[in-house]
Amino acid sequence: MNGARIGIVRRLEAAGVVAVIRLSDGTALRAVADALAAGGVRALEVTMTVPRAAALIEELATALPPEFIVGAGTVLDAATAREVIAAGAQFIVSPVFRRPVLQTAHQHGIAALPGCFTPTEILDAWEAGADIVKVFPATALGPGFFSDLRGPLPHVRLMPTGGVTRENAGDWIRAGAAAIGVGTALVDREAVAQGRFDVITANARHFIDAVQSARGVSAGV
Repeated sequence: MNGARIGIVRRLEAAGVVAVIRLSDGTALRAVADALAAGGVRALEVTMTVPRAAALIEELATALPPEFIVGAGTVLDAATAREVIAAGAQFIVSPVFRRPVLQTAHQHGIAALPGCFTPTEILDAWEAGADIVKVFPATALGPGFFSDLRGPLPHVRLMPTGGVTRENAGDWIRAGAAAIGVGTALVDREAVAQGRFDVITANARHFIDAVQSARGVSAGV
């Protein structure tokens, strides 16, 4: 892993919470980003299902302070990977494991987080060079899956996405997650539609607190 990717991975781990942003209207993205920032979230994943996603990633990457890390999600092919990298994405997330996406990210010094489900898939992605393996959909698995998996594979960095809630956020960290990917439980679509960005800020604070508390417990503090 080169120095740039190492730095990106360390920042993602330090952030603890990766906000997975899926919006039907991209015009609300900056307001959502500001609300997340107010709640302490520093890692933002804009999915390619958001209209004009690449252009919005470029806007965020340019406008947000340097302590923020902006990535692209739902990247399914190398062409899309190149597009979002050119826009300023610092990490690329996929719902599935596609080697050309991972290879394209690495060619540009960008961290790759492919989506995997089974232990075999997870190890294949890790051995192919995945910087963090996104376990998806984690809804069907639960934190116990991470505890079991990290027995034989303690060296693999894992991030659950799907199924991460306000109630179990800390459980994933205690089970060994490097970070958690949180979508609608954090970026509440109804709150966005109503312009209630204070709700998103409150959600962000909750998830950040849960991660920090879990890390303190696991560290014996």
